[in-house]
Amino acid sequence: MRHHDTDALARVGKPGQGVEPFGKPRFAKAYSFALVTGVFFLLSWVGQFVFQYIAFSQEQQTHGQEAAFSDYFPQFAASTLENWQSEFLQLIWQAAGLALFYYWGSSQSKESDERIEAKLDALLAERGIDPGGSAQR
Repeated sequence: MRHHDTDALARVGKPGQGVEPFGKPRFAKAYSFALVTGVFFLLSWVGQFVFQYIAFSQEQQTHGQEAAFSDYFPQFAASTLENWQSEFLQLIWQAAGLALFYYWGSSQSKESDERIEAKLDALLAERGIDPGGSAQR
C-alpha cells in the first residue's frame, strides 16, 4: 500500500508552505516561458539599439555631422516598428492558424468529457483523495 502525505494534503490552499499538490505554482515557474521570452526580447532590443546607433553615428561622422539622439530615435523607432510589423503578422498568422486547426481537429483526436472526468477521478484516487471531496486516511 502506498503511503500518502496527509500533511501535504492539509497544506492545500495555504501558500508558502512547501509542496502544494493542487495549488498554484510559484510565479517564476508558472510564467517561466513568458519571463525567458521577455528577457530574450529585451536583450535583442537593446542589441538592436546599440548596434544601430553605432552604424548611425558612423554614418553621421562620414557626413561630417555629430550624432544626436534626437535624430537617431525616430530612425530607431521606425525600424523597430517595421520589424515588429512583419514578425507579429507572421506570428499572429501562425498562432491563429494553429489555434484554428487545433479547434477544428478531428473528432478522433478529441477526448470526451467522460474520458477526461475518468482520468481526473483516477488521478485523485491514486493520491488518496475521494473525488466526492473528502480525503481518505
